Amino acid sequence: MFVIFLLIWIIFNGQLTLEIALSGLAVSGAVYWFICRFLDYSPAKDLILCKRFFLVLHYVFVLLVEILKANGAVFKMIYAEKYCFEPAVVHFRTTLHTNFARVLLANSITLTPGTITVSLKDDEYVVHCLDKELAKGIDSSVFIHLLERIENVK
Repeated sequence: MFVIFLLIWIIFNGQLTLEIALSGLAVSGAVYWFICRFLDYSPAKDLILCKRFFLVLHYVFVLLVEILKANGAVFKMIYAEKYCFEPAVVHFRTTLHTNFARVLLANSITLTPGTITVSLKDDEYVVHCLDKELAKGIDSSVFIHLLERIENVK
């Protein structure tokens, strides 16, 4: 967080000189001390955020890949001759602990073409799928495994 404060200081000043760098170090240090002292923050939380940052980047990359794959699958279904859609409603539970991870999973499902999260209550999901083929493996998707890894970072 200290580094972020320092970068913001330098960006807002628009240039980098010795005076700006030294005053930025002092101000960033004071703000960091303040948030550690009064806002229940610590360097240990910085380490956790850094570890989670790279996992979240990985999650976003996987989400983009899954969106592209689902686009292709839905495209094939729509343009296939005589394809008979069999919509499905899937109910499943997860072991995700935080509301953030649960909502992120629901949004990821909705962002993926062919699926819509209809309901989320506690850890129970109701998902509508355009076809039963899209419903396969939704309860043990790669999204769930990645979110569990993100939650377990200590």
